[in-house]
Amino acid sequence: MVGRHSQISKLLINQVDKMNTLNLIKVAISAIKRNKTRSFLTMLGIIIGVASVISMLAIGEGSNASIKEQISTMGTNLIHIQPASRSRGGVQQGREMSQTLEVQDADFIRENCDKIKAVSPEVDGSGQVIFGSNNWPTQIISGNEEYTYIKKYDVASGRIYNSQEIKSAAKVCLLGQTVVDNLFEDGVNPIGQTVRFNKIPFKVIGVLAEKGDNTFGQDQDDIILAPYTTVMKRITRQTYLRAIVMSAVSEDEIDTASAQIEGAMRISHKLKDTDENDFEIRTQQELMSTFGSISEMMLVLLGSISAISLIVGGIGIMNIMYVSVTERTREIGLRLAIGGKGNDILMQFLIEAILLSVIGGIIGVGLGIFASNTVENIMGWPILITSDAILLSFLFCSFIGVFFGWYPAKKASALDPIEALRHE
Repeated sequence: MVGRHSQISKLLINQVDKMNTLNLIKVAISAIKRNKTRSFLTMLGIIIGVASVISMLAIGEGSNASIKEQISTMGTNLIHIQPASRSRGGVQQGREMSQTLEVQDADFIRENCDKIKAVSPEVDGSGQVIFGSNNWPTQIISGNEEYTYIKKYDVASGRIYNSQEIKSAAKVCLLGQTVVDNLFEDGVNPIGQTVRFNKIPFKVIGVLAEKGDNTFGQDQDDIILAPYTTVMKRITRQTYLRAIVMSAVSEDEIDTASAQIEGAMRISHKLKDTDENDFEIRTQQELMSTFGSISEMMLVLLGSISAISLIVGGIGIMNIMYVSVTERTREIGLRLAIGGKGNDILMQFLIEAILLSVIGGIIGVGLGIFASNTVENIMGWPILITSDAILLSFLFCSFIGVFFGWYPAKKASALDPIEALRHE
């Protein structure tokens, strides 16, 4: 050990007058190499911290992107009108008790709102669908011929019902893939078959393309789609609508379209200036914004928790730098005695701390990417690794090296040369 200190001292004496950053880096690397195991254990906190930050941010970003993608499958231009909850006798009534939306409202919006591309009434119900000896509990959703366009449903086979079938309240329907899978045996073509929903026979004229689960985990393929007139007349036996759905001409026009709809609905419902709206307008943009805010909060929370391990790693660096200063007190005293500057001493130990942190950060980035991909492959979670997350982790670990390495380095540069040379 004494021989190694002697070699380093000779190197420092030969280069004391031309000491620069490159030489300081060489000295720092030499010090790290002398204690490989200790250096690796010191870097381990940084490695785990950076890997945790990257993997947690990847999971958070992946979930955020997945939610936005799922919402967009329901139509990014979608605007939804539903009855407002009302109070009767001081008791708040649910929206399902309100009967404020009618078919005439949808027609009035179509005629008076030029920022709306398509509009459809919406009525739904639930019950048991039967075919042969098979049955399945599901919901029946209804609209006009524009409904599939508004809600982004594609027809995999068959066709959508037409305006004449809507007008005559024809008993025709389209089935979601989940309903098809549970009613029909392999090889049986649903098109042209007759199914019964709550004892009402429906002729199957189409099968909807698969959409999967929506943002709320609801199976979008577990539905029967039928003309709204048929459902209102034969299933729910009601004259009011559950909702009105429509599609704006573009995403940029959603706010303008919403303002037009509000004005049209107030006229249609003959509301006075002092009357509150008896309806509520919701857009997909609001839904995406709400979920986006929640996802961002979760992202910050995950990143903050994983960043704690980086701070712990920084404390480890500070601890080991104190040990290094103590071990190399005579070396520091020798350099100061032959004319070395305090700033050179400070920079040497500071660069050593930064190198430990940066090398640990590089290894941590690789480990974080590997861990994120492993989670995606094994657990099937959506993962999104961004360059911002990698850059943020790398910069943070560099800051950790400077922050926690500064005080030990400052202490080393402030040593008295005489006292340092006397140190055993």
